[in-house]
Amino acid sequence: MHSPSLWQALRAPRYLRSSWPWRSAAYLLSGVSVGLVTLVSLLLLVVSGSVLAVVVIGVPLLLIFVLAGIPLAALERRRLRLVDPVVLADPHREPDGTGLAAWVRVRLKEPATWRELGYALLFAFVLWPLEALALGTVLVVCGGLLATPVVMATAGGGEEARVLKVWLAESYPQAFAAALIGALLLPVLAYPLGVVAAGRAALTRQLLSSRDASVDSRIQELGRSRVRLVDAFEAERRRIERDLHDGAQQRLVALSMTLGLARLENPGEPLGGLLAKAHDEAGTVLVEIRELIRGIHPQVLTDRGLKDAVEDVADRSTVPVDVRFELPGRLPEPVETAAYFAVSEALANVAKHSGAERAEVCGKIADGELVVEVRDDGAGGADFSGGTGLQGVADRISVLDGHLVVSSPAGGPTVFRLRIPCPPGDTATDTAATATALSSRTPTRTRT
Repeated sequence: MHSPSLWQALRAPRYLRSSWPWRSAAYLLSGVSVGLVTLVSLLLLVVSGSVLAVVVIGVPLLLIFVLAGIPLAALERRRLRLVDPVVLADPHREPDGTGLAAWVRVRLKEPATWRELGYALLFAFVLWPLEALALGTVLVVCGGLLATPVVMATAGGGEEARVLKVWLAESYPQAFAAALIGALLLPVLAYPLGVVAAGRAALTRQLLSSRDASVDSRIQELGRSRVRLVDAFEAERRRIERDLHDGAQQRLVALSMTLGLARLENPGEPLGGLLAKAHDEAGTVLVEIRELIRGIHPQVLTDRGLKDAVEDVADRSTVPVDVRFELPGRLPEPVETAAYFAVSEALANVAKHSGAERAEVCGKIADGELVVEVRDDGAGGADFSGGTGLQGVADRISVLDGHLVVSSPAGGPTVFRLRIPCPPGDTATDTAATATALSSRTPTRTRT
């Protein structure tokens, strides 16, 4: 259950006995302090930046002025928790690259950055003075009334005291009456002070919340759920591969050996012929189950990586295939798996439909992406709209923010190209973190 907000607390009978009046005052008081610092900072940045712009030094200062709303908005989201327990999400996205330049480039393109700059200007020149006025009114009225006896005893010489510059208290009973009124007025004024704080918080939430925050959060959750499904599917594939390799395949090997020994001991007909036939069938089933295991998840991919696994697929292809890979080492496991099955599907299509005499597979890391291209010298004109193999490949690499492009003009050549983000230094480590860090977008597929 969520904690109540300030608006809900104001309607509760226990409001004055709760911490909400103090939290409201703290919210407004901290707003005055932050607003004053923001005003001074913005004025210094814009004035010094404008004056020094002629000697270039002012350009970074003006850039800082433009980006000044970002740290202020982050502070405001934290300060908002004083009166509103619902977390206000950060609308900014992670930069595509590393370094300050990439961060600045992304921030300048985001609408949230400019919205936060507008909030900073509104806060510096309008909002915090209003907060100071509301808070100051309560402090001056209640504080002035409560301090009347003290003023009479000190500045008034025990004879008189001016109360809020409105009326004159000429005796201690009148002074203490004024103090009593101040004490009674303090809880009464706590309500309008809470209303001001609640309204100020609502305005902050309205101005700093992303217009598409709910949609963005749903898209991100869908992306994360798709990554989790793919990871679960891959884990299940690996489990089935292990069970077949360690269970069914070993039993078939034992059965084939037993049938072979039985043939040697009983060479005569008709039992010898039946044993020979059973032995041959066991051998055929063993070959098929080995191919099935290789199709689920080849051991060579796990042991030696993408280059060797693709070479293994090329060796088994009915069409001669040249393989040229230039990789710095092992890649993240999801990237290797997606690229391997994509190349396997492409070479299967070459063998079945292209009529090609030769094919070529190239792979390299370029601009932080794994780029793999499968090209054949077939007749082209391939139609991929009716198949599901390429769609499965596209779905798999889309989880990794990959793009699939297929070109097959009439007369050839047919080119199958995929790109999967693989930042430098992102080796085969934490596969779940690698997949989650990459956004989920719809893959690009073109046909010519």
